Amino acid sequence: MKKIHITETVLRDANQSLIATRLPYDKFAPILKDLDDAGYYSLECWGGATFDSCLRYLNEDPWERLKKIKSIVKKTPLQMLLRGQNILGYKHYPDDVVREFIKKSVYHGMDIIRIFDALNDYDNIAVAMDETIKQGAHAQGTIVYTVSPIHDVKNYANLAKQLENMGANSICIKDMAGLIMPDIAYDLVKGIKEEVKIPVFLHSHCTNGIAEMAYYSAAQAGVDGIDTAISSFSSGTAQPPTETMHQALKSAGFDTGLSIEKLTEINNFFKPIRQEVLESGLLDPKVLTPQPQGLTNQIPGGMLSNMISQLKAQNSIEKLEAVLAEVPRVREDLGYPPLVTPMSQMVGTQATVNVLTGERYKMVLKEVKAYCKGEYGKAPGKINEEVMKKALGNDSPIVGRYADTLEPAFEKTKEMLKDKVSTEEDVLSYLAFPQIAEEFFKKRAEKPSEEQLRKETNSEVI
Repeated sequence: MKKIHITETVLRDANQSLIATRLPYDKFAPILKDLDDAGYYSLECWGGATFDSCLRYLNEDPWERLKKIKSIVKKTPLQMLLRGQNILGYKHYPDDVVREFIKKSVYHGMDIIRIFDALNDYDNIAVAMDETIKQGAHAQGTIVYTVSPIHDVKNYANLAKQLENMGANSICIKDMAGLIMPDIAYDLVKGIKEEVKIPVFLHSHCTNGIAEMAYYSAAQAGVDGIDTAISSFSSGTAQPPTETMHQALKSAGFDTGLSIEKLTEINNFFKPIRQEVLESGLLDPKVLTPQPQGLTNQIPGGMLSNMISQLKAQNSIEKLEAVLAEVPRVREDLGYPPLVTPMSQMVGTQATVNVLTGERYKMVLKEVKAYCKGEYGKAPGKINEEVMKKALGNDSPIVGRYADTLEPAFEKTKEMLKDKVSTEEDVLSYLAFPQIAEEFFKKRAEKPSEEQLRKETNSEVI
């Protein structure tokens, strides 16, 4: 019986996609033991936006969060999402920072690191992959999936081979916008598995209403694992429901290793939390409804809401259709980058500016200039020459890897912060999000420690 591994995303991607990563540790801590006992291949619980959200909104130390999860989850591997040279931020960091971040992540309990680059430029993930392997963790190389005239099965199979040659332990096809059609999922998984010997995983979202079908087709093609979310936090912009996929795959003769009894317990735990976030407005029912127009315009939900916000701020919401029509043109001009952070924001904002100014590229965003220069890596396809001229002026594009131009920063920052923080983890938090981390450190210093609280409680009792 073919085994299909299931990764549970409720602790990271599902809650990031549905409630903007606002699930505090204390809310899910009581169910961690059951999650550990359910038979999952892994629990995705860190990375992505969790680090930013913990510091910015939840007033939690993300490192402490990871340590606490690991202290309970003993059997099931913990998994995270890492943006290669961007780590968990939105810019490239020097190699020493990338290596230190991965060392600490593995030290505190991270077992599987899914590493991706927005442009599928693997020069941008080479250091992260190398350090993950050195630290003895599972390095999952990632192919960011998109649809364009230059992306096909052969192109993706070549990328898979590159990842295998880099030492990846497994490969993930990351379909962040929920675009992969069932027949394409079959062909893609089959094509990649013919090219590589390592396991292949598929990650998708239900945004456009086709992820379950794509997963089932991928299973028929021999996929080794899929990402799902417990049903209370599934579907919409999140992943397909764990229980449904388990039952469908089991019926088709696959083994997921999951216990339906445990899954029911886990779902019953999250039901009241779902009700709570619905009532508070944190979970908007709109994100639970499929939006199949995304299959045409390829615009992820977050990108669309950002464009609407920009247009409203300019009192120009009536120009939304014009902006939506401009997005694919800008994407073509920029060499068909996948619409994932930070490229989705870049393409969407440039399209908005083109429409609002009434002239294409009258104003070129500084981020687009940096992209054309090569600061984000190699474009998947050829960038329009006129756009390159407007973006670069007299500047020359970067030759080689942008991170090679960056000075080491970890020890320097550690020295700078020696009177403010006491741990190397705090230094890494600061490097990732300087202003947010500083604010967090201030709040933490003002907050009484657990030991102080115990003393105060005991003195009151006496």
